[in-house]
Amino acid sequence: MAREESRLIAVDAGFVPYEAALSAQRWLARAKKEGRLEDDFLLLLEHEPVLTLGRGAESTHVLASAGLLEANGMRIVEIERGGDVTYHGPGQLVGYPILDLRRHRKDLHWYLRTLEDALIRTLAEYRLSALRVAGRTGVWVGERDGESVGRDLSAPEAAGPLEAGAIRKIASIGVHVGRWVTWHGFALNVTPEPLDHFRLIVPCGIPDVQMTSMASEGCNVAGPRDRRLLHALVTGFGSAFGREP
Repeated sequence: MAREESRLIAVDAGFVPYEAALSAQRWLARAKKEGRLEDDFLLLLEHEPVLTLGRGAESTHVLASAGLLEANGMRIVEIERGGDVTYHGPGQLVGYPILDLRRHRKDLHWYLRTLEDALIRTLAEYRLSALRVAGRTGVWVGERDGESVGRDLSAPEAAGPLEAGAIRKIASIGVHVGRWVTWHGFALNVTPEPLDHFRLIVPCGIPDVQMTSMASEGCNVAGPRDRRLLHALVTGFGSAFGREP
């Protein structure tokens, strides 16, 4: 008997402490691996200020002292996702997809590019042209000499240096996949509030990166809980992954 097509269940969780969200992801991922959950999940939420260190993180990429981090109400959490150091906090919309890639495509590179596509579709609803950059996972905005510097990637490419101000990173992506089940995900900067905190680190280990937000790029968005934004994100995600919410 053929398996039923899984649905996309989007959960607007509001403000969730980081460790609580991590525990929920791990529980859902384990249930998916054990065959107890058929549907795909997309958890949408906000966090308190926190730095997360992925498996490839360099300690020198945390630029602030322990005292300065404490003064900013910020903690450091080491986690199993790929990538380097990043920041989560108020003003970001964080998304954690819990998917079984065996029902989609068993290809991690495809998964990362499709996550980027989902965010690009979301930002297009605000008439913001976002793009990919070769060798740099995430979503970016900007132009060079009037031409888009982003392009779809069918294979990994070496990452070149970034021109200061030419392109700006608006969303970060870091994932973990175990037995083809995903968790962790993306962080979309919505308001300018997170941007100062990125100065305390080398975001994603990219020394020349300039971070930006939807509001900084002229989008009319109230914040991460903006109903229009949540709808655009769920719709864009479902369209990119071929799942109806």
